Amino acid sequence: MSADLTAAFLELVTARRGHFRLESGHHGELWLELDSLFAEPRRIDPFVDALAAALAGYRAQVICGPLLGGAFLAQLLARSLGVEFCFTERAMTGDQHGLWRASYRLPPASHTRVRGRRVAIVDDVMSAGSALRGTDAALREHGAQPVVAAALLVLGTTGAHHFAECGVPVEAVAREQYALWLPASCPLCAAGVPLEDLATP
Repeated sequence: MSADLTAAFLELVTARRGHFRLESGHHGELWLELDSLFAEPRRIDPFVDALAAALAGYRAQVICGPLLGGAFLAQLLARSLGVEFCFTERAMTGDQHGLWRASYRLPPASHTRVRGRRVAIVDDVMSAGSALRGTDAALREHGAQPVVAAALLVLGTTGAHHFAECGVPVEAVAREQYALWLPASCPLCAAGVPLEDLATP
């Protein structure tokens, strides 16, 4: 994986440092603002093209991504690969302070479209992989066969390890080291750094 490619992707986003509770419930010290990533599609065309090339061999019939950024990416990839597109929507459930608080649902119109089909699940960035895990579960609930998980940028190893244990390969255009902590062992909590919850609807 080219360090230059990772640096080029990181130039497209704004990074904030602090103390953050992520959607997965893990704590981290880096947050990437991705809202404007797809505002000028030509800026990310080289990354989308690279990911499309990496996914081509999996023979996916559908590309699915979680709203918002994952769905935008899924639509671009589906167009590039000449396959169908669908998305999942997030619902926050469970203990506000626990892990894996988010679940994802597949809109009813997509239920029969994914059944029995090979699906690539994609997101703009994966760290713990909460959105991709939730999307994977929603697809399997409706009889789909997720064949690969992919992101433009994979941060750390937590999400990738989960999919490796499930036998689902992970593809990425860029990878970067990233520290995640369980709430009980977070050094920022121990230091009294104020916590910002990024998953609050």
